[in-house]
Amino acid sequence: MSIKTAFSSRRVRLIAVTSTALLAIATLTVPTSASAAGVFKVATSAAVTTWDPVQSFSTEAFYMTNIYEPLLWKNADGVSPEYSPALATSWISSNGGKTWTFKLRAGATFHDGSPVNAAAVKVSLETSKKIGGAGFIWDSLKTVDAVGDDTVVLNLSYAAPMDLIASSTYGAYIVNPKTIAAVAADSKYYESGKDGGSGPYTISSYKAGSSVVLTAYAKHWAASKPAYSTVDISIVSDGITAQQMMTSGQVDWSTNIPLTSLTSLKRNSKYSIIKYKSPFNYVGYFNTLRAPLNNPVVRQALSMALNYREITAVGGQGYATQSRGPVPAGIYPYDPTIPQYKMARAKARALLAKEGVKDLTIKITYASENSNEARFVPLIKDAFESIGVKAEVQGILFNQQWAAAKKDPANAQDLFIVKYWPTYSDAGVDNLWSLFHSSAKPFFNLSYWKNTAYDKLVDDAIELSGSDKAAAQKLYSQAMLMLYKEAPGLYLYDEAQVSVIPKKFSIPKYNINYPFSAFFADVKLA
Repeated sequence: MSIKTAFSSRRVRLIAVTSTALLAIATLTVPTSASAAGVFKVATSAAVTTWDPVQSFSTEAFYMTNIYEPLLWKNADGVSPEYSPALATSWISSNGGKTWTFKLRAGATFHDGSPVNAAAVKVSLETSKKIGGAGFIWDSLKTVDAVGDDTVVLNLSYAAPMDLIASSTYGAYIVNPKTIAAVAADSKYYESGKDGGSGPYTISSYKAGSSVVLTAYAKHWAASKPAYSTVDISIVSDGITAQQMMTSGQVDWSTNIPLTSLTSLKRNSKYSIIKYKSPFNYVGYFNTLRAPLNNPVVRQALSMALNYREITAVGGQGYATQSRGPVPAGIYPYDPTIPQYKMARAKARALLAKEGVKDLTIKITYASENSNEARFVPLIKDAFESIGVKAEVQGILFNQQWAAAKKDPANAQDLFIVKYWPTYSDAGVDNLWSLFHSSAKPFFNLSYWKNTAYDKLVDDAIELSGSDKAAAQKLYSQAMLMLYKEAPGLYLYDEAQVSVIPKKFSIPKYNINYPFSAFFADVKLA
């Protein structure tokens, strides 16, 4: 399979995003006291790393799902049916899951008025597979056939869950071929806030790092039009400032309320705090290229040093649970039987002594802009020092942390702390592959760990997941058990999604499939 090659071209997401309460919503009902004249005001920390929907692989998903549409939407867990039509109104698989046929929606148009037809879908998917930031999701895609104007046939090299893939947060948007051509001619085409979408909103204005204004697209295919013709969004990195903007009435809703503020907000009768499972997971990569971290026994000992209960309490402020490897609870192929490391410092010291480890110093790096990491990383330092291992902690901007880890792995950090989430709701093809699968030039495997047995388990599971999910699960579970035993990383905690909403607002179940998306077209007056 070619997923190894496909994955190497991925663009990095803003993994350092602070773990404040960024809320992904399916519907938001707004009281009559909300902003007048059809303007809904929002404060968010969601940065825009690119406006190119093909390259998008970060927190700009907050905006993208309003501007662009995939073939399908994946509904929240427990909602039936599992998928909702977007630009496709019906779909069927055949040939043992190797052929998928999508019937396109009549009357859907891009924002310039041109039709969303089979030719446009073909160009969009082929471009995403070839150069997309999340192009790896189309690894199984062999060819795309446009049958007339309204039918698209996807031919796969192996059976894959194409309904799930076609509803991905990243890499699945259908994009106007004219803008794809414009970007090919000018890589900076999107920078001013242009768009090539078909969604319910267009980009009206954009000030980098400051604001985004969305305007409703009058010719959108949906029968019901957005209640708010304008969404005025302030990009506010500081959570306390965003909180004050909401509580003072400066904005209607703030997405990035600090976890440390939740206790006081719970006592405020104006607000409700809602907790959901999320796809966010914290991992620490050991640098397995460097002795003695190339010894799994040493890595096991360091894993036993940590007080996981304390780390989850301080980092997650009560909204986190210790993880079972790099697959978060609630996301396939999570397995609740995978063991966890527990604090056992006497045993850890004995293991280090048995391996002849003395005078070991561990250099730990974390993303300084992530307030949760800033809180819990000192606890890792203290834990290591409790078993006689010196720790040096460096908080730097994530892009600098990333660059250093990629530039010279043999002399890079000893422990790299990262927050990760899957591209779509399959943490086998993403987390298990991207975080620990070996390759000649690892893209995101910053433990630099190589294990051919692990690689084969994950590769085989990926190819089985579209035809025999139960068999794939067994292979994935074996791979996750290997991660536990070999300990190439510290598996810290799964972070809950916490939303803070005024009680004037009504909100349904959080959709774990779109963790950074806010669907403003569903905002309605009470």
